[in-house]
Amino acid sequence: MKEGPDIAKIGALIGDPARANMLTALMSGKALTVSELAQEAGVGLSTASSHLTKLQDGGLLSQAKQGRHRYFTLAGPEVGEVLEALMGLAAHQGHLRTRTGPKDPALRAARVCYDHLAGDMAVRIFDSLSQRDFVSLDAETSQIALTRDGEAFVERLRIDLHPLKKGRRPVCLTCLDWSERRNHLAGALGAALLTRFQDLGWARREKASRIVHISPVGQQELLKVFPIV
Repeated sequence: MKEGPDIAKIGALIGDPARANMLTALMSGKALTVSELAQEAGVGLSTASSHLTKLQDGGLLSQAKQGRHRYFTLAGPEVGEVLEALMGLAAHQGHLRTRTGPKDPALRAARVCYDHLAGDMAVRIFDSLSQRDFVSLDAETSQIALTRDGEAFVERLRIDLHPLKKGRRPVCLTCLDWSERRNHLAGALGAALLTRFQDLGWARREKASRIVHISPVGQQELLKVFPIV
C-alpha cells in the first residue's frame, strides 16, 4: 500500500453523477436542503440523504440544522476550487453536458465560484493584476502572493488586508476557470474583491443561481480599475 493522500476516495465521491450534481449546485455558496439537492440530482429523498452522508463523511460537505431542516454547504473554499478546476479539465477534454438556454452566456460572463468571482471578468481581473506585477508567482511552490505594489493597490480599493493575512486561508490562490480555461483569483482576497464589488453596486448575485450580474457602471469601473496592458 502506497503512502500519501488518497485521491481515489475523493475521486469516487465526486465521480458519481448524482453527487457531482449536488456539489455543483452548492458551488453558489448557498446552503441547500436535502429536498433541494435531491431535485438538483434527480433522485429521491432517501437516495439523496445517502449521497449526502457519504459526501459529509468524506469531508466534502458541512451540515447545519435549523428547525426540521438540514442545510448543506461545501466544507470549505478549497472544495469549490477543486470542483472549478475539475470543470476546467472536463471542458478542456471535451466532456461537456449540453445545456442550452439564455443563462449560459451569463454564466460564462460572470458567476460565483463558492465565494469569489469566476468567468470572463474574473479572468480579466487576474490578467490585469499579473500584467501590472501586483501578484508574483513563486516558481518553486507555484503559489502566488501580493507584491508591495499589489498591497497598495488593494488598499486603494478600501480592502483591509490585515484580517485577510491573519486568517488561516491563503490570501491569494489561483483557480482554473472552467469556461475560460485560464486562472482567476481565489483565496481570501478573491472573496474580499467580490464582496467589495457588491458593496459598490458594481455586481449583484442572482438568487438561486451562480450568475453574477455586472451593472453598466460596474462594467465601466471594472474595466478602468483592471485594465489590460
